[in-house]
Amino acid sequence: MSDLGFVFRQPPHGTTSGREGLDALLAASAYTEALSAFFIGDGVMQLVRNQQPDVILSRNYIATFKMLPLYDIENIYVCQQSLVERGLCREDLLIDVIVSPHIELVAALHRCRQILTF
Repeated sequence: MSDLGFVFRQPPHGTTSGREGLDALLAASAYTEALSAFFIGDGVMQLVRNQQPDVILSRNYIATFKMLPLYDIENIYVCQQSLVERGLCREDLLIDVIVSPHIELVAALHRCRQILTF
């Protein structure tokens, strides 16, 4: 059972939600290894490789997601339905993830004691 679940639902640019969620996830890893990250809806866009945020004068924090394994964050779930709806596949993503059908992702989410949504 994970103590903390971090849900990413927002696209990466236009708000600071994704960057704040990533910062919180990395900070929480200093206190516990029982962490899971969930990417649902537009949140799957957080992990798309080859983004160019500098074109819209935005900070490039996306590459920081590559650090998750270094922080022992291995439970990284991506909603399969959300990928398909956006024309994406596992190969389009920056890091290795667990691609799960929505129902399995929700079951994993329910195993978390606390959930933070970004």
